[in-house]
Order: sequence, then C-alpha cells, then structure tokens
Amino acid sequence: MIDIKVPTVGESINEVTLLKWNKKDGDYVERDEVIAELESEKATFEVNAEKAGLLKTAAQEGDTLKIGDTLATIDESGMKPEAGVQKTEIEKPTENKTTEPKSSNGQEKKTSKKETQTSDIKPQPSDIKATPVASAMIADKKMEASSISPSGTGGKILKEDVLAALANPGKVTAGKTLFNRDEKKEKMTLLRKTISKRLVEAKNTTAMLTTFNEVDMSRIMDIRNKYKDKFKELHSVGLGFMSFFAKACCIALQEWPSVNGYIDGDHLIYHDYCDISIAVSTPRGLTVPVIRNAESLSMAEIEKKVIELATKARDSKLTTEELTGGTFTITNGGVFGSLMSTPIINIPQSAILGMHKIEERPIALNGQVVIRPMMYLALSYDHRIIDGRESVSFLVRVKELLENPEQLLIGKDPVKTLLEL
Repeated sequence: MIDIKVPTVGESINEVTLLKWNKKDGDYVERDEVIAELESEKATFEVNAEKAGLLKTAAQEGDTLKIGDTLATIDESGMKPEAGVQKTEIEKPTENKTTEPKSSNGQEKKTSKKETQTSDIKPQPSDIKATPVASAMIADKKMEASSISPSGTGGKILKEDVLAALANPGKVTAGKTLFNRDEKKEKMTLLRKTISKRLVEAKNTTAMLTTFNEVDMSRIMDIRNKYKDKFKELHSVGLGFMSFFAKACCIALQEWPSVNGYIDGDHLIYHDYCDISIAVSTPRGLTVPVIRNAESLSMAEIEKKVIELATKARDSKLTTEELTGGTFTITNGGVFGSLMSTPIINIPQSAILGMHKIEERPIALNGQVVIRPMMYLALSYDHRIIDGRESVSFLVRVKELLENPEQLLIGKDPVKTLLEL
C-alpha cells in the first residue's frame, strides 16, 4: 500500500483544491497515469500514480487540502482486471428477434413491407407540454414556449400562463417565475481568492494612475486584410492584433525602461528583456501567462505563443513557471466589447496596457473630418517608479508604432533612418 500525497507546488503555496478525479475509487491505475487534477492559488496541475494498483481515494472533488495531505492510496497487490471482465450486461450484443404479429385465427400474419416501414417510425417526444388552447395561442402569437412558466399539473402550460407572459413581455424567462428571489451560494476557489487578494493589494500598495490615448488602427487592419491568408499559409497561425501590440510595447519598453521595471524594497529593478504577460479570461477566473523574451520573437512566434498559452489557460494546463516572472502586462477588454477602462496593475509589475474595442469614429485629419477605426488605449502605472512624462511618452510611442507599423521592423522611421536624422 502506497500513499499519494499532495505535492509541493511552490514556496508560498500551503493548500490546494481538488478539482476532479480522473480515475474513480476502486479503479486499477497504471504507473504514471494521471489520477487527479489539483488547483493552487496560481495554477492547476496533475497528480500521477506512483505505482500500479487499485486506487482508493481519500478526498472528494472540491475539498481544500494541505500540502502533504494524503490524496489517495494505491494497493500494489491489487490484481489488474482481465480485458473484457469489466464489461456490463448492457454492452453484450443482444439478438434482434422480431415477433411476427398473429392473425385472429392464431396463425402468423405476414407483414407487408409498407407496414414494417410504418411501424419503425416513432413519434418524436416533445419537451413542451401545453393545453390545446395554450398551444394555439403560442402558435398564433409566435411565442417561445420555453420562455413561458408553466403552472399546470406535470409542468403543463395553461391558457393563463400564456396570458401572463403576454402581459409581462421580457419579464418571464425560461424556468423562472415573476419576482423570483432565489439565491445560489458557491465556495470561492483558491484561484478566485488569490485574484481578489492581489487586486486589493495592487490598489492599496501602489500609487496607481492611468493615462489614456487613442490609436488609428487603419494601417494594421489593412496589413491584416492584405496578408492574413499568406501569413497563415506560411506560419500555420492567424495574424492577430496581439503580435502588433506586443512588438510595439517591446520597443517602447526598451526606450522607457522604468515602465518595464519594479520596486523591490529600497531598490529599483530594471529589465533588459521584455517578458510580456497576457491576460486570459477562463471559466475559473483571470490568468496571466507570460511570453518570455517577446522582444526577440518574430510576429509569427508571438502569435503561436499567444495561442499556446491561451489554450493551456482555458484547459487549466498552465504551469507555475508559465504564470510567473512577467515584466509588463497587456490586457484586451475589447474582445468583450469594452470601449474604455482603467486596468489594475499586475503586481509586482509597474504598468499594464489596456486594449479596447475598435470602433469607427469621426476624427479630424488634415483639416477634414474622416471616419477611421479607432481604439482607446489605457496605461495604468505605478507613479512611485514611473513619472508622468515617462508614462505619457511611452503610450505616445506605442501609438506611433501602431499607426506606422513599418517602424516595428527596426524601431525607427525608415525615412529618418535613411536620412540619418
């Protein structure tokens, strides 16, 4: 008998949550087979069987466990079931015997082909039950039956229910009654607790300020429309906006190093590299995986890394290494329709860039009013390390690079470089 204990997953992590069992109590497991998934305050990780044998679980899904607690035991003396032994009766093939109907004189009646085909057709059951009058009213008014709360026996929709729905349009939803006041209580996950703690800590421990600007996305959108098919054909990945923004930020961060630094006690730490954190929303909460040395990656490499990290985040497969050590964060609220926001710093970093929804707006260009696809940018920063001049200049530089994408290649205006200006 061997104990499977909750492993150490980080210096500061003392407890984890059991997300789910991949194997059930009593199952035979092979060595190194994944038996469970755990969630810490930073990431999710898998637990493997250290030996082969019969599994005996010692905790339930949703339990909070301390590091070192016994998660399960494996009985090495347990015998591996032979192939096919665990099959149930339902899985056994049954003979398809057809009993011919008999006539009134007791002899078997020959069924015509037409009769056989007709008997094979079964009426489709309906999930919606309603009285004839109610059904007629629903059809006449072209209403969604699922939006009507039934009050009849067995969940049947009555005439009065249809009249109530007509009298209160938009107020009655599927499965809900008028003036419903039900509540649902859920236990906070470790990840959600950590997110809450870090957001409050960022607000309380930094001198956070936000500066705004807007960028004309015309050039980038033209480039994407012109080259997206060829880009995907060559690199097997789509050309998105994140690679443009990551490249622009890397150039601007190296020009304004304080935006890429942070405070460590009485010291200021600056980075010569750009580890860009990208905020990814998942069903369990916000995670911020890191693209290492983004300044050294090509556009295609950045796009591939974004897809890889976002997929891992949504599948809860991110490692602690992939979630720590970023120097600057980019978050895109625009995918949810946000027009403008003030993002909160991802401590211990000192700045975060917020992307937003692209919306066509009238702007003044060369004395003329034109319609352009515009995006608001927001830079939240720690005023203790980043001054106003640096924050505003950084954001203006990002705007310049995005509106003139050719500068992303060498970080400078090609004409000025040619003229040595």
